[in-house]
Amino acid sequence: MTSILGISAFYHDSAAALIVDGEIIAAAQEERFSRKKHDPGYPINAVNYVLSAGKLKLSEVDYIVFFEKPFLKFERLLETYMAFAPKGFKSFSLSMPLWLREKLFQKRFLFEKLQQSDEDFKDIKKIKFSEHHYSHAASAFYPSPFKEAVVLTLDGVGEWATTTVAVGKDNKLEMIKEIHFPHSIGLLYSAFTYYTGFKVNSGEYKVMGLAPYGKPKFKDFIIKELMDLKADGSFKLNMKYFNYATGLTMTNKKFSNLFGHPVRDPKKDLLNDFHMDIASSIQAVTEEIVLRLTKNIANEYKIKNLCLAGGVALNCVANGKILREKIFDNIWIQPAAGDAGGSLGAALAYWHHELSKPREIFKDQMKGAYLGPKFSEKHIDEQLNKLKAKYDKKNSNEISSLVAKELSKGKTVGWFQGRMEFGPRALGGRSILADPRSEKIQKELNLKIKFRESFRPFAPSVLREEVNNWFELNYDSPYMLLVSDVKKDKQITMSEEDKKLFGIEKLNIKRSSIPAITHVDYSARIQTVHKETNPRYYNLINEFKKITGCPVLVNTSFNVRGEPIVCSIEDAFNCFMGTNLDILVLEDFILFKDQQDKSLIKDYKNKFELD
Repeated sequence: MTSILGISAFYHDSAAALIVDGEIIAAAQEERFSRKKHDPGYPINAVNYVLSAGKLKLSEVDYIVFFEKPFLKFERLLETYMAFAPKGFKSFSLSMPLWLREKLFQKRFLFEKLQQSDEDFKDIKKIKFSEHHYSHAASAFYPSPFKEAVVLTLDGVGEWATTTVAVGKDNKLEMIKEIHFPHSIGLLYSAFTYYTGFKVNSGEYKVMGLAPYGKPKFKDFIIKELMDLKADGSFKLNMKYFNYATGLTMTNKKFSNLFGHPVRDPKKDLLNDFHMDIASSIQAVTEEIVLRLTKNIANEYKIKNLCLAGGVALNCVANGKILREKIFDNIWIQPAAGDAGGSLGAALAYWHHELSKPREIFKDQMKGAYLGPKFSEKHIDEQLNKLKAKYDKKNSNEISSLVAKELSKGKTVGWFQGRMEFGPRALGGRSILADPRSEKIQKELNLKIKFRESFRPFAPSVLREEVNNWFELNYDSPYMLLVSDVKKDKQITMSEEDKKLFGIEKLNIKRSSIPAITHVDYSARIQTVHKETNPRYYNLINEFKKITGCPVLVNTSFNVRGEPIVCSIEDAFNCFMGTNLDILVLEDFILFKDQQDKSLIKDYKNKFELD
């Protein structure tokens, strides 16, 4: 038996993953345990969890693989500062002490951290290093159902690479070409995230959600002024407008002057039409680059399958367009596409690439992304008693029919079942659920439960066999990483008056028979639910369909704005008591808000920092 622990850490979204004889046993992000969103620290809790899931002590693990090479990254920082000198001195002087103290001597630093999990761990030679983009590519190709695929990785930056193309065949994965820092589609998108007043490395999906409210007025302008974009999708950025290579911000004064507006201050400035048009424009530019890249590699390699990873692969609108344009026959996207997934990729790369182990099973091996902790009945019972909760226990069939009935009456439900998901999406393991037919629910979920911006869209979970009856999609989308339109016969045509509305005014128009998940451009980010990977969630939606005729539920992550998705029973109960959720379901235990002790109600709204 060969066990490999993969670790990603020290930038953002630290995580750990464990594979045994090539099988993915467990994977989790540190933020879920530490309750710090995008926690970049050493993932001690995630490491301890994955080891316990594999029933292993750290000293029994054969290899420990870190997801990137610190020396290469250090070389990039030094070369960048030298190239831009003396401009980047402030940023240089702030980053160097940390590098010299921790990051440059990462093997020793990691060794000491790992010993916190097991003092019997004595063999520093077990620690290996992968390359950042190779880890991403491996996380996308090796768990995929394809014997052969082109792998496209798009993110901010690894050591040097920002965009890479690899070709995978059987157990071999070879990097073919790269675009290097500072030219980066991820950092370009993050620059516009910063410019529109959202947090870099967490607010990018808000820009994507805001885009349909505006018009892509600046698309051609961005391509002309900010970049040199070639027909094959390769590009260079005009660095005179950006500050991220050496400064402490993403954009500079010249950038603001170019667009005629300063960077939005989220504390003072409301979102307006300009910000919506900017969001729409950078989304359109991203789609243009991604489509050019994918068309070019499809023509060049003549391979029918595409795998995607890297933070930009979470741009599900762009992914939906690749599928819709039939550039490849099949697409598979790593659900933990960001840096967290690098922990898994590093472990898989070592198994297949370094140890030359074969790939034998050609099906999606991510187990529905349900790779995190789950809890026994005994543990849940004990925790609920400790928390002074009032609850009932039912069998799973009773739970399905009772919860489906409550959902059909407009109730909102915290749904905590099975293993926690790996990656940023809740997929029916740690989800908040609601009735998609309700016109009020989107606003209610955003403002009273998630405590977040009203424009943010919600995703539908739909039974796989029903997806094509409700959406312009007939393809597996188990990880909520493809966007498609609601079917025409479910849409409601806008009146001439409605069409004249602009920006946030569009929000209150009923657009379909499932308005709670229909975005302002009639699109939805779809999760197909499969009986094999999540039978309990499948049964619940099926029960809801029997009552309502609708095989769809609203599914959003079980947390409030700025909080990581809930992980423990206590996290779930606190979120339930601190929001307007009506019902909490923990495996076979059900709690109703109106039966709880009112003194346990929490002020949750201000507990977490704005994300």
